[in-house]
Amino acid sequence: MDSIIEHRRIATNGIGLHCALAGPEDGPLVVMLHGFPEYWRGWRGQVDALVAAGYRVCLPDQRGYNLSDKPRGVSAYRIDILAADIVGLVDALGRERARVVAHDWGAAVAWLLGAAHAERLEKLAILNVPHPLVMDRFLKRSFRQLRKSWYIFYFQLPFLPELGLKGRRPMLARSLLDVTPPGTFPDDELERMIEAWQQPGAAAGMINWYRAALRRPYRWPNGGRVTARTLVIWGTRDFALSGEMAAPSIEMCDDGRLETIEDGGHFVQHSRPERVNELLLDFLA
Repeated sequence: MDSIIEHRRIATNGIGLHCALAGPEDGPLVVMLHGFPEYWRGWRGQVDALVAAGYRVCLPDQRGYNLSDKPRGVSAYRIDILAADIVGLVDALGRERARVVAHDWGAAVAWLLGAAHAERLEKLAILNVPHPLVMDRFLKRSFRQLRKSWYIFYFQLPFLPELGLKGRRPMLARSLLDVTPPGTFPDDELERMIEAWQQPGAAAGMINWYRAALRRPYRWPNGGRVTARTLVIWGTRDFALSGEMAAPSIEMCDDGRLETIEDGGHFVQHSRPERVNELLLDFLA
């Protein structure tokens, strides 16, 4: 990542988010939302391409992660609150609308933005995460997806999941290396990520996203229909999420398009950054 990065703490929705920003200040705004267990550098393979195309890129550490605020309590991590963080972030950056690119848990937030705050979006790009209502349906009906999602239920336990993010070589780091292709998380990036997990309060904040999702399900407006123009990019070798959920997610969109990457995994932005960047630049333009 060669772009010049500016770091700012931005107030939004009653908290402060640490944000990395790059690109011309007057360029079209692209907000990039990382997932679990990453942080703003989860988009290291995309920043230079977007900046070179003239975009103003904002990469927040989301609530509970790395250098951003980490409110206590599971209820502080409801998905409607997480989405309001991003709406407030766009306001704080002085923009009416933004293009949003998102992965994993960041994509769950982005799906809600597309359904409940579409007027604030220019376009929406989702990487390897189904619409949350599609995910809920598959968890109830598909034993295959239920088996893939065992960790969601493990994260409901008190205290124990946080221990998996502690220590010099946490259990979560070892698990990531086991389920992803070699090179997905180079040693230096993995060390940075471990440092982010071990910021005070981060372990609980990160895992509280999962706890909040099951304890108080969100009632989606308009049946969850996404009215923003949407691109879903799906790496087909996803260890956590079945590709069977991709097409039904597109069916939840008024204007949606699906692009599959046959040799891409769950972290497709790392395993196939060139193809992801090509698709993003074509769509966002």
